[in-house]
Amino acid sequence: MQSASLMATVWPVQSRRDEILRGLVFAFAGAALLTLSAKVKVPFYPVPMTMQTMIVLMIAMAGGLRLGVATVGLYLMQGALGFPVFADTPERGIGLAYMMGPTGGYLVGFLAAAAFAGWCGDKGFGRSILGAVAVMSLGHVVIFAFGYAYLATLLGAVAAFNAGVAPFAMATILKVALGAALMPALWLTARKG
Repeated sequence: MQSASLMATVWPVQSRRDEILRGLVFAFAGAALLTLSAKVKVPFYPVPMTMQTMIVLMIAMAGGLRLGVATVGLYLMQGALGFPVFADTPERGIGLAYMMGPTGGYLVGFLAAAAFAGWCGDKGFGRSILGAVAVMSLGHVVIFAFGYAYLATLLGAVAAFNAGVAPFAMATILKVALGAALMPALWLTARKG
């Protein structure tokens, strides 16, 4: 069955070669966008926020299951190899050591959330505001579940919640709203194009 994702709509392919090209362009552009979203911090109280979680979910909804997971997987592989793609990594990166630190669970959550949001994207759930709100909300829950679970092994349950979940509640609500507004707008633009 042909994917109903936004990417498949914007860039339909007729051959396997074209599909590979589309996938490579999407994955590398998406990984670059994820890197940028990790580096640009938005001042927010009590902690600054990045736009990574929103971008992970939007990339997956736009690309579908396979492209979404491949893109986030490429991003994580770049980080594991020491490229400075993650938030607050030094210029030369620190690879797996960073991934084993406090944010490791969230990074694994990115991959799981990309699978969920990508599957939803293949089913067309990002086309409406209500569908996009649902996918963005549940996708964030997936990311926080992985992040919290891993952080709890390092800090304990209460400290993990206080440090890794509670401070991001308002920022997450804003990212869900923004992503839920952008996805249907992108679909509308694609249909007009």
